[in-house]
Order: sequence, then structure tokens, then C-alpha cells
Amino acid sequence: MLEGLNEAQRDAATCVDGPILILAGAGSGKTKTITTRLAYLLSLGIDPANTLTLTFTNKAASEMRERAISMIEESSYPPLLCTFHKFGLLFLKFHIEKIGRKNSFVVIDTDDKKRILKSFNTTAELSTGMIASEISRYKTSLIDPKVAWEKAEQKSYQVIAKLYEQYENYIQDNNLVDFDDLLVLPYKILNENEELCQKTSERYKYIMVDEYQDTNELQYKLLRKLCSTHENLCVVGDDDQSIYGWRGANIKNILEFHASFDNVKIVKLEKNYRSTNQILKAANDLIEHNRGRIGKVLESTKGDGVGIEVMDSHDENQEAQTIAKRIKKLIQNGASPRDIAVLYRINALSRSLEEGLNKEQIPYNMVGGVKFYERAEVKDVISYLRVIANPHDDFSIKRIINRPKRGLGKVTIEKIIKSAYDNKQSIYEYICENGTQLEIDASKKASLALKEFVQNIANIQAIQANSTYDMVDALEEAFDIKNYYANQVDSLERISNIDEFYGLFRDFVVQNPHMGVDDFLNELALQSDQDQIDSENISIMSIHASKGLEFEYLFVIGLEEGFFPLIGDGSDIEEERRLGYVAITRAKKELTLSFSSSRFYKGRRTELTKSRFLKEAGVCEGSLILEKTTSFRKGDLIKHKIFGMGRVTEVSKVGREFKLQINFGGTKRDILASFVEKI
Repeated sequence: MLEGLNEAQRDAATCVDGPILILAGAGSGKTKTITTRLAYLLSLGIDPANTLTLTFTNKAASEMRERAISMIEESSYPPLLCTFHKFGLLFLKFHIEKIGRKNSFVVIDTDDKKRILKSFNTTAELSTGMIASEISRYKTSLIDPKVAWEKAEQKSYQVIAKLYEQYENYIQDNNLVDFDDLLVLPYKILNENEELCQKTSERYKYIMVDEYQDTNELQYKLLRKLCSTHENLCVVGDDDQSIYGWRGANIKNILEFHASFDNVKIVKLEKNYRSTNQILKAANDLIEHNRGRIGKVLESTKGDGVGIEVMDSHDENQEAQTIAKRIKKLIQNGASPRDIAVLYRINALSRSLEEGLNKEQIPYNMVGGVKFYERAEVKDVISYLRVIANPHDDFSIKRIINRPKRGLGKVTIEKIIKSAYDNKQSIYEYICENGTQLEIDASKKASLALKEFVQNIANIQAIQANSTYDMVDALEEAFDIKNYYANQVDSLERISNIDEFYGLFRDFVVQNPHMGVDDFLNELALQSDQDQIDSENISIMSIHASKGLEFEYLFVIGLEEGFFPLIGDGSDIEEERRLGYVAITRAKKELTLSFSSSRFYKGRRTELTKSRFLKEAGVCEGSLILEKTTSFRKGDLIKHKIFGMGRVTEVSKVGREFKLQINFGGTKRDILASFVEKI
């Protein structure tokens, strides 16, 4: 089983005892190494029941299990190889009674969680998604509802703390377990029961963790409990591919692994079996600019290939057209569409790309995302435009009648729709013409909101008659659509998409001054109605969604300051650089890095400068920008030696340092980032 391994892989696979860090570079045969290590342990006579291998996805777990078992003789007891959450579920089935709960519990998903919270949340000010996300953050930080309430200064966080308490009481009363509980409860049980902790640790004497750079603080604490009687922990990961800080992953887990355990053996897998020398040189040069890394240099086993191309476009439309034409030519020359991909840092950039591909009739799959015109926030704006073009469009009115919220309940909306139908009128006509009846169907407050709604539609129609270009500003001012999405979990992404759409509309008006809203909508319908043929398609996706994938021909777009890297609002330049490293190392044979001189940004055309990453990767000339970085973001929970626990309310730059405004239980203080640590 060891024959197909290189020297470093063999060293990693045959290490049995003690803590081991396998630092596995991109394309270095990581999965092959750890599955061989598991098979090797079992070949030595180690009981499969004494091993535990933890991963992040069910797909990775099943693939590794099959590969490991294929190397050894069939065992009567297969090794436990599963996700962290699956392990938590199995553990709770045996031990949840230790915290007074029955093991007949039911696991609820995110939608169930939101439905429960929705039934408690009577205010329209906070979105259910935002509440669910905040509760999840409290739980994984091991903060109970009482502490959350004590630390809440703003009214919104007091509301969330109360809802958190109601939610926890509800799921316990109904013997439900949510996704976070699958990690939180096993940790609590092990932490409170020393004897059980010891027995569990003695059972799982050999533990392996895949993608260790993606573990969070709670997963680290759980692993410490599982290793309380031994230190046979083998972790596999790449500090240069830690790109999930925004969802709680703590890069310190891998960077400080050697300090967390005694006599750690570090094995670096640096031979790359995926990419050419030129691609790896760019990746190595770029990531070398990061200070927070252990350090390794990838070496290609494939040798030289073609040089990396840097593409300079006037704007996003030219960029999309050029890439679409190149992809068409690649396919005509025999390249398989499945070997071609386009990556971007933010999803809003997909809009112009999708249009370019549609014009060249290139079918595409959007991996791990929703196509631009199918996103909820974009559909909302399109529905508003449809109603302005035709107020009697009942289908669109139904979508936006309570978005943003106007205090209308489901029953009230159904009453209005029925009354309009009974009167043989459109919903818009009915609201306009039936003031008295409307107050019977809806509360006084709701009926006033509806009258204001139709009046605003009429006002915007009047503005459109004089200036179609100014109509977007009037639409946003009247209905405050962006603010509606500002309180949601992915607010930045959604607002960015709305701005992108407004920019698209304004551009259409400038290019076609004699056309109206209905013409724009007709053009849109043609563009977004993509004929999905059942053949192989090229892939387009965000860089986050590309992790773990590889392509012969790769295009990375949007390499401009502000887009990639993202700058400001607590963004972490080192994590942005790691994203750049991940993007480059997806390419096997040919890589094109693209930047534009201008793009629509926040509804306006903005002049841009090319990304510092192009210079850092050594693929073009440019000015080198050195910046002190911070991984802190607004909303993060932190700990200070003297002031204790607090929440970051603002991140700003002072010289080459970052200053945080922190709310410590009602007292706000300004403290430099280097004096606090994340919880």
C-alpha cells in the first residue's frame, strides 16, 4: 500500500504515535496520504474501533472510507470515518441522557430553526436569518442565553437574547437538537463528566482530522477532550488554504498546533501533481507575502507549461465578451467544457459574465450559487420594475406587496387578493379604488401602507415619463429595498447585487435613450432565459466554491483593488491572499488572470486599479502595497485581559495599526486590535 507514495507521503503515512501535522499543499496527494495512513494503522493490527477520522463533508468521508477499505482485508468492524457533526450525533445517541435529555431526540435543519424563530419573532425589524445566525454564533462560542442577555447593550441584541432563550426552551421542551447542538452538547457532556471523557478518549486512541485549517474554536476544544488521555492526533491541512475565517474557522488552530501539543512531528507535502511550473511559481510568490503561515514551497511534477496570461479590459462587458470568445475557441479546438472554469471573488461579478456566455451560446453551470437574475433580491427589483411598467401585473405585485414589510399578514394579503378577484379588478386597481373596503380587509395601519405603496408606484411612473435614468433613484428612495436586505446575514452580498442591477439598468438607458422600462425587461427576459442543454457545461463559481476542484483551463476575473482583494470593513488581506492562492492552484494547464479598468460598483461606474496580487504573484508590474492586517470584523466577539468579553462595533485604521471600537457590556472603548483576541 505504500508503494505509490513519495518520500514525504510515506513518512506521513507511517507515523503512528504522537501528534502529527501533515502540511499538505494544493494538489499534493493529501487524500491518498491520509487514507493510506488509516489503512496502514489497521494493517498493524490496531482495532478499527480505536480509530476516528473526522472530515467536513459526507462526500469526503465516503470517498476516504472506500479508498482506505479497498487497501486492506475486510474487517468485521469498519473504522469510524465521518463528519464532526455525524460524530456528534452518534455520541449524543449514547450519552444525551447525561444532561437530562432523551435519546429519542430529532435533529432539525436550518429551515426548521428559522420557522421556530419566526413563530416567536413578532418584530419586522430583525430578519429571521440574522437572528438564526447570531444565535448560532452564541452557541458555538458557548455563550448561554443568560450571558447573552447580560452582555446585550443595543435593543436589537436584547431582542435576540430573549428569542435565544425562547428558542432554547422550545427545542429542549420538544426534545429537538439543532446543527450547532451536535457539537456544543457533546463538548458540554465531556466537559462535565470526567469519567466519560476519559473512557471516550481511551476508546479513540488514534484520531485523524482532515482540512484542519477549517476547524473553529469549538471543534478544537472538542478534539482536546477526545485526546485527553493520549496525544495520537494527526491533523492534515494547509494554512495557505484557510479561507473560511468569516464563518468561524480559526487559522490559529493549524498555525499554533506545534505549540498546543508536545513533540509535534511536522511533515510537509510539497510535490504538486496538478499544475505546471509557471502556475506554481505564481502561487508560491503570492502566498510568500503572508506573514501568518508556517511556510512551504510547492514543486511541480509536471514540468513547464505555457505562461500565465494577464488580460486587461476596458470594462466588465469587454472582459466577459473576450473570455466567452476564448472559451468558445477552446471548445471548438477540442477542449472538454467540463475542463473549463471561470472564478470570481464576489458573486455580483457573475452578471456580466453570464451575459457574455449567453451571447456566445455557451451553456454553463453555476456551482454553489444562484444565477444572477434568479437571486431573491434581484427578482424583487425586477418585480418592482414590472409593476411600474404594468401596474396590473398581479404576479409581480404578489411578490413585492409586503417586501419590504408593510405590516401585512398572510391572511390580510389573501383577503385583498380575493376581494380584487371578486371585483374583477387587478390588485393594484382594487387598492387604488376601494378605500373603505380596504380598511375592512386590512388594519388601518396596513391599509395606509398599501395606499402609500400604490401612490409611490404612480409617482415613479410620472418620474419615468420624464427621465428613465432617474427612475432607479426614485425607486430606491420610495421603497428602501437595500435597507430591507441590510439586516440579513449576507447583506453585503445582496446589496452589492442590487447595486450591480441598478448599474445595469442605468447603462441600458444610456445606451438606448429611446427605450423604456418594458424594453429593458424584454431584453432581460431574453438574456436570462438560458437554454440548459443536457451536455457537459463549463463551470462558473466563486473562489470559495472552487476549493477542492481543478480545471485544465482556468480564468480568474475581477483582479482589481476593492474587488479582489476586498478592502475595508475589517477585511483580512492575508485571508484575501490565501483566496488568491486557492484560485491560482485550481489551474492545471492554462491560467488567465483578468482585470478591468472600470466596473459598475454600487450603481455607478468606477475607475479601478489592478490588484496588488498580480504584482505579488510576479505576473505583471505594479506598485507593491504593504498593509498591516486585521482579521477582526464588525460583530466579532473578543476577549480583553482586563475588560473581559465584548463585541466589536467598528473597525478603523490608525496609521499601520487597526483600532476596534468594542462594546463591553454597555461601555464602549477604543482598543488596538493587537491587545485583544477573538472568542
